[in-house]
Parts: sequence; structure tokens; C-alpha cells
Amino acid sequence: MEHDPVILASASPRREELLRGLGIDFAVCPARVAEVRREELTARELSLLNAFRKARAVARQFPDRRVLGADTLVSLGRRLYGKPRDLGEAVRMLRELAGRTHQVVTGVCLLHLRARRQRLFAEVTDVTFLPLTEGQIEAYLAAVNPLDKAGAYAIQERGSDLVAGIVGSYSNVMGLPLERLREELPLLDAPHPAAMQPAG
Repeated sequence: MEHDPVILASASPRREELLRGLGIDFAVCPARVAEVRREELTARELSLLNAFRKARAVARQFPDRRVLGADTLVSLGRRLYGKPRDLGEAVRMLRELAGRTHQVVTGVCLLHLRARRQRLFAEVTDVTFLPLTEGQIEAYLAAVNPLDKAGAYAIQERGSDLVAGIVGSYSNVMGLPLERLREELPLLDAPHPAAMQPAG
């Protein structure tokens, strides 16, 4: 079945790069919605909420197209880490993550508004950081802009300076779980009621 290109509701160059690697046609239309931050929600709940809000905002402009929204958060226990507001907050985040294992959670919403079809799911990857000195943190932040990255780091940008190992999807840490997305996209087109249910 032929489809129009998927609309990526994101301005993230990393997500664009990942989608190109998946080999699907897509166009970019960033969602102009503020990301919600609610302390009472888990990382999974919050990432799914924000992914849905982004996808819905763009789907209203393109109701006949498949829209992909995504949101990535870093969590350590109950503490959530989005994008740092400034360099000082980026330093604090990396100090707290150093030498510990945290979770990277990406919520994804696939939405076709006219067809009333939706797939909503989240993936989790465990990431273990090396113990980091103040000098190592300063060197990393001097080399990589942390302000547009959840948790103040990007695994594909000098990630070996920070990361001791991961368990789970590498692309999920970059911002889009390609393995799960490859499975879910065909299900969005499935003509049955399950297509409107959260996928877990």
C-alpha cells in the first residue's frame, strides 16, 4: 500500500537522522507546543503525554496524514531530567548521573486523525555512566551543547566520555526507538479497533 510521507512532529535533527536510517519517506513539521512537566507523573506517563500532544497539534494541520510525535526523558529513580535550562543545570544533571544507572524513556505517538487511528507506546533503555570528575564534566560540556538534550548529554556525541554501557535500544537513547517503530508503523494502518488503543 502506498502512503504519503509520514509527518515528523519534531525539530530534532537526531530524529530526522534516525528516520532516514529507517528508510521511510517523511516530512518535518515541528510541533509548536510547550512540553508539559508534572512531578506527579512517571517518566513513561509524561513522555507519552508529550508525544501525544505534539502529534495531535501537527495532526490538526494534516488530518489526512500519518503523524509521528516523540518525547524523550531521562529518569533516575523518581527524578526526571528534561532539557537543562542553562549550563549550571547541565552540570548538576551530569554530576547526579555520574557513576549510576539511569533510564532513558522515549514516548512515541503515531496518529492518523481522519482515520481515527493511533499507536501510543514507550521504550526504556538503561544507561550506566562512568564515574565523572568535575574536569571530565567541564570538558564534555565544552565540546557538546547540552541545552537541547534530555539529561544534558547525547550518546552519539562523545558518548564514550560518559557512558560505561547500555541495556536496550541505542536509537532510543538518541530519541527514537527504531526497532519498535518499525513494528508499530504497519499496525497504524490496520483497519481494526485495536489501532486506537495504547500499545504499551
